[in-house]
Amino acid sequence: MNPFDRRDFLRQAAAGVGAAASVSAPFARAAASQRAAPVRMGVIGCGGIAQLHLKGFTERSDARVDWLCDVDPEQIEQSQKLLQSAPTGSRPKTTGSHADVLADPAVDAVLIATPHHWHAPLALAAIAAGKDVYLEKPISHVFDEGPLIIDAARKHKRIVQQGSQMRSSPVTLQAEKVLRDGAIGDIKVARAWTAEKRAKVEPRPDGEAPPRVDYDRWLGPAPKRPFNPLRFHQSWRLFSDYANGEIGDDGVHDIDMACWALGVTELPVQITARGGTMMLHGSAGDYPDNMSATFEFADGRLLVYESLPFTRYGMHGFDNGNVFYGTEGYMVFSRRGAFETYLGPKSERGATEDRSVRGERGYPEHMTDFLNSVKTRQPPRARPEVAHISCALVHLAEIAFRTAGRLRFDPAAGEFVDHDEANSMLSKHYREPYTLPKV
Repeated sequence: MNPFDRRDFLRQAAAGVGAAASVSAPFARAAASQRAAPVRMGVIGCGGIAQLHLKGFTERSDARVDWLCDVDPEQIEQSQKLLQSAPTGSRPKTTGSHADVLADPAVDAVLIATPHHWHAPLALAAIAAGKDVYLEKPISHVFDEGPLIIDAARKHKRIVQQGSQMRSSPVTLQAEKVLRDGAIGDIKVARAWTAEKRAKVEPRPDGEAPPRVDYDRWLGPAPKRPFNPLRFHQSWRLFSDYANGEIGDDGVHDIDMACWALGVTELPVQITARGGTMMLHGSAGDYPDNMSATFEFADGRLLVYESLPFTRYGMHGFDNGNVFYGTEGYMVFSRRGAFETYLGPKSERGATEDRSVRGERGYPEHMTDFLNSVKTRQPPRARPEVAHISCALVHLAEIAFRTAGRLRFDPAAGEFVDHDEANSMLSKHYREPYTLPKV
């Protein structure tokens, strides 16, 4: 169990969550005035998504990378090459230990882009060290980590932004205006789906970790296990020791946009989750290749999520996305930058997005939102209170799938109703010495 009382925390946080989860936070901050000096960044975790962010840093002058941190020197070398063209002339220091980054008083903020099991420990340590944090999704590996990050950010007055970049997409801004103007009425149901192209991953035998890699530090708080190439770069996503399955890796984006449209400010009262193996029989990993989850909220609204492993064709035609159903019509929303509205009993075409808009997925805009928040001390669009809602749905669905399939939940207590096994899965054990820092 993590060192906090869920009831006490949720009582204190209730008022703040309602305001924080609103989707109407001012987008005007994207044009906030720039301070003279760039925000000095430390990057912890230099593979995968970090490479995209680093490329973005080379194209902007409002931030510079002072530190690169990774347990694999090869990933640091790749990152150094990316930064050679940075307009700020960044020549970062390098390290295999995040403690070096956090100990540098010149560092304003950190970008955390590690596997999920390291997200909360690193974020809490960074907050305690006085750093602002851009934390890749999901902010938590288990449910109980989310409230800890909320509490720490508030107590230490730190800016924390989850990397749910669609919140800052220009297309999202357009859709936000259409929805808030009431075009489709009061939104009662949101559907979210993930249909990525997935292939069978053949199991592989254990072996020796690459000698260049600090494998014990890579494992960190996760259980001690022999090195396996599938439990390392990229394919770590297949295993619950480090990840959260399809629903928590790609699906959390689609769930987050459903939460955004519904404007949910509380957790559901009932969760149903079913799944299994549809196509990827014999594939390595801990998760089903498909899942359907339904979240029922106290006011009667519904959020429905589906993930399917289409190997050639995407679900619903072409893309991951959402449908938002209102009392006057519905909106189809594509994650990669398009939406259409259909109104009235005959589903007549309504407002759609401006086709001239670019940057649909929102990466640069979301980073701008974070950097402006660092400068102005105003909350970002994906603050922890917002991020915890969508991440919590991931965890609650996974627990329902692993246990009874259908569970009742008490949002005020932050616990399942009359189900000890499910409640035990809201937290986890942290391997010594990589326990959660006390903030």
